Amino acid sequence: MQEVKYLIVGGGAAGTGAAETIRSQDKESTIAIISDEPHRFYSRILLSKPNFFLEKIPFAQVWLKTEEWYRQNNIVFWGGKKAVGLDPHAKTVSLDDGTAIRYGKLLLAIGGSARPWGIPGSQKQGIFYLRTLDDAKAIIHAVKGARRGVAIGGGFIGFEMCEMMCLAGMETTILIREPYFWANLLDETSGQMIEASLAKNGITISRNAQAREVLGNERVEELLLSDGKKISCDIAVVGIGLTCPFDWIGAAGVMVDRAIITNEYLETNVRDVWAAGDAAEFNDLVTGERIQLGNWVNAQMQGKAAARNMMGKKEAFRMVSFYTTQGFDLKIAFVGNVRPAPDHNVISRGSKEIASYARLISKNGKLIGATLINRTQELGAIAKLIERGVDVSGKPNQLSDPNSNLNALLS
Repeated sequence: MQEVKYLIVGGGAAGTGAAETIRSQDKESTIAIISDEPHRFYSRILLSKPNFFLEKIPFAQVWLKTEEWYRQNNIVFWGGKKAVGLDPHAKTVSLDDGTAIRYGKLLLAIGGSARPWGIPGSQKQGIFYLRTLDDAKAIIHAVKGARRGVAIGGGFIGFEMCEMMCLAGMETTILIREPYFWANLLDETSGQMIEASLAKNGITISRNAQAREVLGNERVEELLLSDGKKISCDIAVVGIGLTCPFDWIGAAGVMVDRAIITNEYLETNVRDVWAAGDAAEFNDLVTGERIQLGNWVNAQMQGKAAARNMMGKKEAFRMVSFYTTQGFDLKIAFVGNVRPAPDHNVISRGSKEIASYARLISKNGKLIGATLINRTQELGAIAKLIERGVDVSGKPNQLSDPNSNLNALLS
């Protein structure tokens, strides 16, 4: 049985950031990364860029680490291997090929998996998800011969894939189950602004719509909706959320809920086991809530923080996370915790009439998050207000006035 002092399950931003951090401070201890993907560390951010799919960006730019980097840093990379079992008493992780690895410290940076589209015919050719590099390669190949495309789901992937299909000259439809775009996180005004920009660029929007079956022989030819309507398409890209593949982790006694539960040090309830990145549901010291975040910056910084704690630093993770995207003349940003909750107060700033709109989210008089459309220049000030815990309870007019300077609240 192989033994590794630092074993990392997951080769993405959190896992690779952790390995790099450990090696920068510990030149001797053994480090190994297990990845269910065969590929070395690459940029998932680039996978969201339409020009990458249209091959206007050199494919080689996707790689963030060379094979030589792993050798030079004496980091073992086991690619194409899936962790399927954990024994915290024996301190072993079992792989799908029957191998067992004994660890000293374990980091679970397993990320998320694309939520499957569980309707009849969804396994046909031409149906794609976008989570891995192999997913992206398949879409790049398919786009070249496609004339009609459908994006399934009103979120980041749906928005970005609509732009890619549009730029590829495809007749494009987006299918959303909700009454407006991104209804699970945004209000109707925000959703209408995004939809107006999509429609302006020729995207057909089907609201309150749900596919019932994928029609065609071996390949998708049409989508049959629940109301009987049919949409013709050559490809469909599904973006309906993520799931965390942690059944084997929960079976080992590690506490899980939406994701793997950790404290502010990214420790699980099991000794010598940490979690980081998309699969961690952690105590957020900034907002005072237990949250799960699925973005690159958060994953990378959590991986580094978890690594320092694995080495005995006892350092709480504290950061205001953010995510941005742009397309169709829109700049969109999420910062902090934007998930709706009964005890969250929302203040609107700007309007769709001026094509500049934000929602500032507060709890107990302090900002905890914000969504921004064409106001991303305020992201920095809002992040500082959140990070510093500034009391804004008596400033509703300043917060709602789109012409006020939010930096003034920092003083």
